[in-house]
Amino acid sequence: MRDLFAIAGVVFILLVVPPETLGKGATTKIVIEGVDLAKPVVITDREKLAKFNVWAGPGTFSTQPGFAANAPSFIVDWRKGAVGPPPGEVRKYRVSFYSEKTGEKPIYIVDYVIGDGLSGGYVYLPGKSDDRWRLNVSSIVHGVEGQWFHAWSAWERVAKPMIEKAHAGQHVSR
Repeated sequence: MRDLFAIAGVVFILLVVPPETLGKGATTKIVIEGVDLAKPVVITDREKLAKFNVWAGPGTFSTQPGFAANAPSFIVDWRKGAVGPPPGEVRKYRVSFYSEKTGEKPIYIVDYVIGDGLSGGYVYLPGKSDDRWRLNVSSIVHGVEGQWFHAWSAWERVAKPMIEKAHAGQHVSR
């Protein structure tokens, strides 16, 4: 019953609150933090950021030709569906997304685990028992929160080398 009220509340907000106040807008910064990093990795390069849109994936829609909600986007390969937690020992990173509409307040936060040489990485969308859930669903409800997914290969090609450089003690910010 509480789920029904939560969904009704989100729908009400979407109908009543002007769109410009909902925090949508281009991603302006992605910050990757981890206990094994001396400093966070900060991505601000507009070309890189353009690929990783929080407003894409399940629970989204568009009237643009060719739009596919389940195509790889954000940092998740949605086509592969939800998976179990990553196997074995993992290095987990907190990935925060920022929008031009919200300034220095993150709009969405996930966990990212780098894959080993054989498998790609993983992304966890926080569920209701996680403190980050409320922030995330105030931005967008994908309807698959609380689950692990395979990371999108485009994300891996950007994030993994930057994290590896940060491990080597190099300053990483682009």
